[in-house]
Amino acid sequence: MSARSKLLDFLEEAYRPMTKEELMEEFEISSQQKQHFEDLLKQLQKDGLIYKSKQDKYGLPEKFDLVAGRIDKNPRGFGFLIPEEPGHEDIFINPTNLNGAMHNDKVYVKKVPGSSGKKAEGEVVEIIERANTQIVGRFEKVKNYGFVVADNKRISYDIFIPGAHINDAKNNQKVVAEITEWPKKNRNPEGKITEILGYQDEKGVDIEAIIRQLELPGDFPGRVKNELGRIPETIPAEEIEKRRDLRDLPMVTIDGEDAKDFDDAVSIEKLSDNKVRLGVHIADVTYYVQEDTNLDEEALHRGTSIYLVDRVIPMLPQKLSNNLCSLRPNEDRLSMSVLMDIKLNPLSLESYDITPSIINSNHRMTYNEVQSILVHENRELRELYDDFVDQLELMNKLRDKLRTKRFNEGSIDFERTEVKVILDDTGKPIDIQEERHGVAEQLIEEFMIMANKVVAEDMYWRDVPFIYRIHEPPDQERLKEFNEFIHNFGYHVKGIESEVHSSALQDVLNQVEDEPEENLINTVLLRTMKKAIYSQHNIGHYGLGLDYYTHFTSPIRRYPDLMIHRIIKEVLKHGKLSNNRFNELEERIPSIADHSSLQERRAMEAERDSVELKKIEYMQDKVGEEFEGLVSGITSFGFFVELENTVEGLVHVEDLKDDYYHIREDIHALVGERTNKRYRLGDEVKVKVIRVDPEEREIDFILVD
Repeated sequence: MSARSKLLDFLEEAYRPMTKEELMEEFEISSQQKQHFEDLLKQLQKDGLIYKSKQDKYGLPEKFDLVAGRIDKNPRGFGFLIPEEPGHEDIFINPTNLNGAMHNDKVYVKKVPGSSGKKAEGEVVEIIERANTQIVGRFEKVKNYGFVVADNKRISYDIFIPGAHINDAKNNQKVVAEITEWPKKNRNPEGKITEILGYQDEKGVDIEAIIRQLELPGDFPGRVKNELGRIPETIPAEEIEKRRDLRDLPMVTIDGEDAKDFDDAVSIEKLSDNKVRLGVHIADVTYYVQEDTNLDEEALHRGTSIYLVDRVIPMLPQKLSNNLCSLRPNEDRLSMSVLMDIKLNPLSLESYDITPSIINSNHRMTYNEVQSILVHENRELRELYDDFVDQLELMNKLRDKLRTKRFNEGSIDFERTEVKVILDDTGKPIDIQEERHGVAEQLIEEFMIMANKVVAEDMYWRDVPFIYRIHEPPDQERLKEFNEFIHNFGYHVKGIESEVHSSALQDVLNQVEDEPEENLINTVLLRTMKKAIYSQHNIGHYGLGLDYYTHFTSPIRRYPDLMIHRIIKEVLKHGKLSNNRFNELEERIPSIADHSSLQERRAMEAERDSVELKKIEYMQDKVGEEFEGLVSGITSFGFFVELENTVEGLVHVEDLKDDYYHIREDIHALVGERTNKRYRLGDEVKVKVIRVDPEEREIDFILVD
């Protein structure tokens, strides 16, 4: 057992909080070990697992009636604590109780007495870790000082800039400000301007601002480039000899048109009329990115590749992501392979093998090509890939069976529309195109889910420290509220009085399919769900209906995948982890999982912001035009409407001239005081564009009769 586990177990049983000296005496810490013990205490504090009181005494947070987690801030000022430990409900934080905490900060919260369930409220009592060291926004100069108004609307504070730290910034320029003093109750944060990006309407400034908000450099540091230069282009013969040679196994990569980093290749072999061997082959990035190197530290810092509307900010340099680690066709590549023998009728996994391998992919195919072959039976493409058509058809048969079984066993299928904003050479948006999730995308999705599940379950039963991808069930109070809402349409969630299985929610989605209220109920249910995160605890993945799940299949662009590849390889090589390695991983993994979840959340916000920014820019010349849309959000000040092209704008309550309208949260509607007229989530409306403001990232509509 690691020192971390021993200390936490001891504090679990301790009848009172203890000083550092008392703990050192209890564990017989020598003077030589003192610094290591102090470092362990600091790390456990940072991880939110122990709390140090004002009297310098240590104990578990729950014994002080505290909950650790990160703040999810709403643009309207309030926030929610998203707890670190699974099983805790989200806690509402009133703006006056944030006490200087900002979006994504890691904090301790004490619950307000008498509050619980969905109505649980809390107050921030300590900030464990700050998430925003720099803020990007518009500079507003006032005499000899100024303010930076954050682009991220979840950062509701304006940053005060003293005159000495304006650094030649001009009014209305987009700038980067470094925070020098954190916000306190009734006091804004203070900062200094470190970079001037330019004016909003200058080419590239809008996207550059989003990148700077992520606090990532545009390029990789020199120490990383130096290390990269020492990586050989060829694979040594002795490395090939250590691996399973799968170069003669026919396989293919299937990705989007624009993809350059190919994480995965897939293969399939027909073993009998009722059995196939599915192969999922993942780039072995760990061979090139050794633990604790500069490359590894930079990858951990970034956490994930970020896909903005006009560029990719990669987790790894291009030499690796687009070349040595990319499973390009007709080139030998190192991989980690999961070979799964699957019985087709009835569908079941009979056996599997996880092994380091060397592969050589036959083809690089796109989703569109596979879709054309399998669905439209495109003759030209079938001739071009005639050596692989039979395998594709067998893969499609397996895809259908895997998908059917997954949804029958509780996986939740939210219909989602993904869009791509098309830019011209100057970065101006010229079109918004819907990207459909077809058979080809489903094929890769099902195979990756299968591999992730197999790997997670294998490592779980080996009882090694690991990073799982977990998704908690929704809070019971939120589910009850959802159930009350769908009663208005004649639906009901099974098991609502006890534990709601994910299959019960899928039953509701099946019932509303193709009904007028489908979009509305899909939207409300999606907002009821929690977010998936990374964790050292395996509690399963509610949305997928799986007891074991991880992220194994994208080590080029996700750090958790890279880290667990290391663990898997060590376990496979030695049969088990040494005690020292076990303890080391047990101590490191919680902070890696937490950091990875934070970076993923920030990346998703940036990706969404970049797309929304270009959507708004696309609508600038559409003022006065009329569109059909659906009500997508209800607030006290109006309702949001999403157009068919997925652009969203607001109809202000002041522009509803026929009555006074008030929000009814229980039915997700604005209701007229006199007429009882209702505007509900999912209602179809016709609107006219009356204002487009890229600076404020706002679009205003009015209703068209």
